[in-house]
Amino acid sequence: MVFDLLRGAFSNLIERVKYRTLSERELRAVIDNIVLDMVSADVALDVAEDIASSVIKELSNIKIERGTGIEKVIVNALKYKILQLFEKPPDILSSIRSKCSRREPYVIVFFGINGVGKTTTIAKIAYMLKNNGITPILAAADTFRAGAQEQLEVHAHRINIPVIKGKYGSDPASVAHDAIEYARARNICAVLIDTAGRMHVDYDLMGEMRKIVKVSKPDLKILVVDALTGNDAVEQARKFNEEVGVDAVIVAKVDADVKGGTILSVAAVTGKPILYIGLGQKYEDLEPFNIEKYVDTILGLRS
Repeated sequence: MVFDLLRGAFSNLIERVKYRTLSERELRAVIDNIVLDMVSADVALDVAEDIASSVIKELSNIKIERGTGIEKVIVNALKYKILQLFEKPPDILSSIRSKCSRREPYVIVFFGINGVGKTTTIAKIAYMLKNNGITPILAAADTFRAGAQEQLEVHAHRINIPVIKGKYGSDPASVAHDAIEYARARNICAVLIDTAGRMHVDYDLMGEMRKIVKVSKPDLKILVVDALTGNDAVEQARKFNEEVGVDAVIVAKVDADVKGGTILSVAAVTGKPILYIGLGQKYEDLEPFNIEKYVDTILGLRS
């Protein structure tokens, strides 16, 4: 079941402390186990330590009759702390419509390493926009990986939207620029720019991303990460945010994530909102991220 391990980690925390005298000295004894449980569920170590320490501090010296109402107090303390780690996602539909009313395209650049589902995610966003009355254009600015432009073109044809390509080996920033100018000339409201990934984050990739950002001047920079990669996703998020700046994150493959900690960790380490989550391979399998729903799920307050 999705998020089972993280739900179990928080359940273990509640069970360990709800029948104890809530002194900080006694509660400190369970922190190591709590942190280990969270790390096993793909919560980054520093994030797990922060959550555990904050909750233990909040609960210390609370005078409640043993076994009476303590579980609710613990859950509320956890929920309060975790909610603080999330930023509210922007309303991109309103932002796109607002800029389009000024006859300017809204530009979104997508980042992500190979294999995270970035290109499919871009197609899902395009499909969602079109279903909301906004026809975008795709920019195939991955001129590095063989077959990348054709992959994006297949998606574009399936959902019947235009795509701008360049020659392999050409300057990807030029492809982004051409797509923006094409959109501006035809009053197309949104430009979705696909960029090159690598097998890992490297210097050349970051230099390329910085140039695309400089040329395209995007309204929104979105990082796509894979929920199943755990701490790798967290490190990717750290690096991209440090090198090029990230405005929001989309977490793909959440439907297969039995651990659940990637979403929490990426939000915490970047300080950026989770915009959408991917829940399958179909174009409609994209859901706006609901912070309350996620937190209630990992705390066992809903299935």
